[in-house]
Amino acid sequence: MNITELSAISPIDGRYRSKTSTLAPYFSEYALIKYRVRIEIEYFIELCETGVKPLHPLDQKTKENLKAIYQNFSEEDAQSIKDIERVTNHDVKAVEYFIKNQFDQLGLDDLKEFVHFGLTSQDINNTAIPLSLKEAHFEIVLPMLQQLVIEIEKLAEGLNDIPMLARTHGQPASPTRLGKEFKVFAVRLHEQISQFESQKFSAKFGGATGNYNAHKVAYPSNNWPEFGRAFVTENLGLHFSYPTTQIEHYDHLAGLFDLYKRINTILIDVSRDVWSYISMDYFKQRIKEGEVGSSAMPHKVNPIDFENAEGNLGLANAIYEHLSAKLPVSRLQRDLTDSTVLRNVGVPIGHSILAMQSLLKGFGKLLVNKEKVVNELSDNWAVVAEAIQTILRREQYPNPYESLKALTRTHSVMNEEAIHDFIETLNVSDSVKSELKAIRPENYLGF
Repeated sequence: MNITELSAISPIDGRYRSKTSTLAPYFSEYALIKYRVRIEIEYFIELCETGVKPLHPLDQKTKENLKAIYQNFSEEDAQSIKDIERVTNHDVKAVEYFIKNQFDQLGLDDLKEFVHFGLTSQDINNTAIPLSLKEAHFEIVLPMLQQLVIEIEKLAEGLNDIPMLARTHGQPASPTRLGKEFKVFAVRLHEQISQFESQKFSAKFGGATGNYNAHKVAYPSNNWPEFGRAFVTENLGLHFSYPTTQIEHYDHLAGLFDLYKRINTILIDVSRDVWSYISMDYFKQRIKEGEVGSSAMPHKVNPIDFENAEGNLGLANAIYEHLSAKLPVSRLQRDLTDSTVLRNVGVPIGHSILAMQSLLKGFGKLLVNKEKVVNELSDNWAVVAEAIQTILRREQYPNPYESLKALTRTHSVMNEEAIHDFIETLNVSDSVKSELKAIRPENYLGF
């Protein structure tokens, strides 16, 4: 069976392929191979700049021809590397042989032994993967997150004048504004997103055990750690990890996944709250012609966008949790458990992207049922008890909390009349009584 959207095992590459295809240039097998080729080519060019014999700085045309190997990299090129891998049984070595074949075609056969010179496969993997993550983050993930925050802020602004009954522990509580509750989520997301400014995308580049053994034995007078630092930071734009074992520490990578996880946790909170508001009839949803909410109940318009978001966010976080817990741990100078795990870094990002798309779609369908929100608040006069007892405290009235507690828990009907009758029994001035009677659920809103 050929792999198609119908035959793919993972829904990321199957059912949801049209929604996650933007991640393919960063996290597919093709993408990983292309990034490896890019690192190898850029390393060779940088190596030539050192002037170690028999290498010498390359002319501009040769540089352009070499860079074209990865810039014009095709699926056919990737397949040829996979064909080589069937013989070598080593993916990075197959990349090396592919590039050497390209050198033959470019007339650089006398220099091709400097392809992958002094390196181990992890020097390529531990630069290619963080580079792909960094570029996917800034080109795909962060812009979508920022768009999501903008939509939440728009909702907050549009709903800010609607007073709403708050619920703590599921019970009626001091009133709030519907828009303010969305603003809370926007602020939380802003604070997490701001941490990306200090997020490091770290790379390792130091040979078989991180010490540049092979480089030093061949060219002992060169400062190879400084060469590695310059290549990683100035050429690739990554943070240079040194010293290391054979692999990068993955501590910063774990931090990135933990940060993604925290953002997703906030989005889970958003999804559940909006779902609850829809179930309370605070929001209606725009109906798209032809859509079916239930196979059995024609009247239903289910909050599926928020449910899909919650499900995908939870799945993403489960994988992020394993990535951040597993990757920083490796036996001695390196074991291979990181290799297969790293191949899955695009999977949780795919589920996160799906979730954000669902939320954006869901927000676009929301129609506030202002009458329902306001009426439910107006029907809950008990919530002004806090306001009354606080003013009575200010007036040094004896046992105000206890008095309001007795009132609200003994009256079967707590409405405006009951509250005002209670106020009339208080031994306070007429001005204070007027102040108390002016308090209503819809104007007891704070800042």
